Amino acid sequence: MPFANFKVPAGSLTPEQKELIVHRTTDLYAEIYGEQARPNTMVLVEEVADGGWGIGDHVLTLAQLQGD
Repeated sequence: MPFANFKVPAGSLTPEQKELIVHRTTDLYAEIYGEQARPNTMVLVEEVADGGWGIGDHVLTLAQLQGD
């Protein structure tokens, strides 16, 4: 079963944007593996609490990512 896990800052995406991620990711897997993969493709859009992740030893917040 194809599986994709997107971790995003909490509150950074609208429900419509999350739905778009699910649809486009599923389409991509179906394009690569064939249509038989579509009904078995799992896409998880997981919100991470603000300040709950980092890159390069720096804790990131939503405000930092948005340039505020």
